[in-house]
Amino acid sequence: MTRVPVLEIGGTHVTAAVVDTAAGRPVAGSVVRRPVAAGAGAGAAELLDSFAEAAGDVAEPGMAHWGVAVPGPFDYASGVGRFRGIGKFESLDGVDVGAGLLARMPYAETIGFLNDADAFALGEHHSGAAAQHGRSVCVTLGTGVGSSFLRDGRPVTEGPDVPPDGRAHHITVDGLPLEEVVSRKAVRARYARSAGLDGTATAPDVRAIAELARAADPHAVAAIDGCFTALGRALAPWCAAFRPDVMVVGGSMAASWDLIGPALRTGLTAGAGAEGPRAAAAVATMALRTARRPDDAPLIGAAQWVLTHHERSHPPAQGPSLAGSPAAGAPHVARP
Repeated sequence: MTRVPVLEIGGTHVTAAVVDTAAGRPVAGSVVRRPVAAGAGAGAAELLDSFAEAAGDVAEPGMAHWGVAVPGPFDYASGVGRFRGIGKFESLDGVDVGAGLLARMPYAETIGFLNDADAFALGEHHSGAAAQHGRSVCVTLGTGVGSSFLRDGRPVTEGPDVPPDGRAHHITVDGLPLEEVVSRKAVRARYARSAGLDGTATAPDVRAIAELARAADPHAVAAIDGCFTALGRALAPWCAAFRPDVMVVGGSMAASWDLIGPALRTGLTAGAGAEGPRAAAAVATMALRTARRPDDAPLIGAAQWVLTHHERSHPPAQGPSLAGSPAAGAPHVARP
């Protein structure tokens, strides 16, 4: 299994690819990206059809074990969606996505689901900016905030050193959920308030706000600085507790790293300083980087997840133990 087929399901797209796990990158020419209507108007069958159609574009003989990166809330062990009340993929709430895909993908024997932020983190750990680091925090900035705390290449989802489930969106900032303070919607709302606009409907999108900030527009500067300084303050106590070697930032908003990076570092420094000298020292030594494989990392991570789980389920007669693999013991959805 050196060529592993994968799907990455996002709020606006689905990407299919075949990943060469030996090389640590998608096979040249294998990446297929299709739009997805994840809003309330899209039915379950329509969504499942679109995922399977993308998979069919890259399927090859013998590719029986698939990895699928999908955002939460999702029951990754059973393959059932839990999308109630979040505004995307709601038609898949309670739907057995695994069974639905297997019915549409006759070439698949098993499907392994994992969180999309974990897939991004595993990809960056395997062949990106988190490679060679024992502990890393990987953050994705898009419509919301995704996160994964990795220790020795394994997501950490419980314990006092990480937020609940290892997910940053559970953090609160000044009494508000993090994604009300830092997200696409939050950046636009902060800009609208600063500029005196009548709500976010008339506010420019984040990319345009970033361009305005580069042109020294005070409202845009205030929006970017305010949101990402707040993100740094929110993450600082958890970074102080987890003590990562590196924080890797990806997602669509990371394209404006020249603006986001300094604000994030300012917030991390301030937040850690408020926790005390030891916290400040821990955060000061943490490297802060953008993703090295921003587009490929979730695909690479999903493939590595499948590879390590399959090898653990079918161990070679001789060879190293995979007990430390990120997918240790994790089940796949299998054809009956």
